[in-house]
Amino acid sequence: MLRKLLPVAVFTALLIAGVAIASFDNRFALSFKHSASAILPLSGNIEAHESVLSFKTVQSRIVELPFDEGQWVHRGDVIARLDDADYQQNVNSAGASLEQAKQQVNVAIANVDAANKTVINAQADLRQRSVDYQRAEALWEGHAISAHDRDMAETAFEQSNAALMRDQAMLVAASKTVAAAQAGVANARESLKLAEIILSYTILRAPYNGVVLTRQAELGEVMLPGAPVVTIADLDHVWMRGYLNETDLGRVRLGEAAAISTDSYPDRKYEGHISSIASQAEFTPKSVETHSERVTLVYRIKIDVYNPTHELVPGMPADANIELNPSVAGGKDPRHG
Repeated sequence: MLRKLLPVAVFTALLIAGVAIASFDNRFALSFKHSASAILPLSGNIEAHESVLSFKTVQSRIVELPFDEGQWVHRGDVIARLDDADYQQNVNSAGASLEQAKQQVNVAIANVDAANKTVINAQADLRQRSVDYQRAEALWEGHAISAHDRDMAETAFEQSNAALMRDQAMLVAASKTVAAAQAGVANARESLKLAEIILSYTILRAPYNGVVLTRQAELGEVMLPGAPVVTIADLDHVWMRGYLNETDLGRVRLGEAAAISTDSYPDRKYEGHISSIASQAEFTPKSVETHSERVTLVYRIKIDVYNPTHELVPGMPADANIELNPSVAGGKDPRHG
């Protein structure tokens, strides 16, 4: 009886061992398949380009502040407006100075015209005095007139010549006055432009389409130059910030595609791609509570996300599934592309 049962027991033991080996092989195969998966899951938060808007140069009281936190703004929208009475008066004063400078140019041109006519008159007088002197010289040589009369004609000629030189000098001076007046007009015009530019600083406009994240000022508050008024975020250019374990660093590379999902919109996927991988490791952010996880070295990663509907906003938790390229399975440095 024992001899009959022994083969059965051996067969049963072999069968059990085969099943165990097959089960181990299956688990090993599944584990290897998981480690070589073409999808790398990653968690992080949505971030966006943020701009803290403030007034430049000017100091005054806020009289208009139309947007609240969370509201959407378009490029060029008035975010805030200051009381501009003082700066408007500077523009008016600069404009009046420009008109005055223009009038000075007109006066200078008129003076040049008058000086030019004076020169013409002096030239005519000199010609006549020259003729009189030559005639007197001839008469004196013929003993027709006295030396006194001849000297009087010479003196009149010299006086006329001096008057002409004086009038010509005045014409040159008047011409230079025109140039100076024209320079004054140019200076007044630039002063007006500067006053208008400073006046424009009393209006704060949105530099791009975005959402108001924070409003740091209130209506009626006196703002100093550079003091923050609002912070807006550019939702057309958002990204997901995450961290890669050192063991996963060799599995990704710049440009890899990623599918982004959020708890807020679980049925939607957003296209993205890896745009940056840190070149140096850092400790896991302190937001992770477990000490053993906080002391782990990780690499910061940035995934640009296509956000046409502006549903993704800064601070929103998000998950990414990175589509790994089979060529990176060997662990090449992804930062070299």
